Amino acid sequence: MAAIDTTALIARDVSSLAKRGNWASHEAGVIVVFAIVFVVGVGLVGLWLHKLISARKAAKASQK
Repeated sequence: MAAIDTTALIARDVSSLAKRGNWASHEAGVIVVFAIVFVVGVGLVGLWLHKLISARKAAKASQK
């Protein structure tokens, strides 16, 4: 059975990593959109948790 020569594949992958530039500096608008979406998402999750905790507190207070 013939062995697969992976040295050419590894050398090509390493050279492509060395040539890679800073993508984020070229696409700053995309990074800003990701950051805004993240902040809005965290805010919505925080609002949902606040409502959930408030509803539990209200239910606990009404049982007493």
